[in-house]
Amino acid sequence: MNLNEYNISVDQHADGMFRFILKNIRDEDKARDIVQDSFEKLWRNVDNVNFMKVKSYLYTTAYHTMIDLIRREKRKEDFENVDVMDYSHSEHYSDLSEILDEALKRLSDVQRSVILLRDYEGYSYTEIAKITDLTESQVKVYIYRARKHLKNYIGSIESII
Repeated sequence: MNLNEYNISVDQHADGMFRFILKNIRDEDKARDIVQDSFEKLWRNVDNVNFMKVKSYLYTTAYHTMIDLIRREKRKEDFENVDVMDYSHSEHYSDLSEILDEALKRLSDVQRSVILLRDYEGYSYTEIAKITDLTESQVKVYIYRARKHLKNYIGSIESII
């Protein structure tokens, strides 16, 4: 296809393509853009398109360009209609150290001491027993009860994060 045939194609098919696209999408500006994009694609492939088949090429290109535009707008529309609250955790407070501090305050003094010594400081049961003047079995019982209380107060980790 040469330059003269390209210009003839524009004259012969631009209005028909515009009406075809406009009927489908009902937006004049978008229809003009699609027609222009189609002629731009024809210009890029001018050497590969036969002048006798240019009408078919243009309408097919315009149709596919229109479908791509509709799909892009659909995705954009879907994204804009997303409720951010469905995907956010604003209902949950996620400062873990503050939540743990509050939970620890609710323990008795002995439970808090043994939990802090065991889980925060890493002392063994024997060492905690010596520090707190408790028996080793008492330490284990206090730690068990404190952890149970913390678990009931905090709940699952998923509810915090």
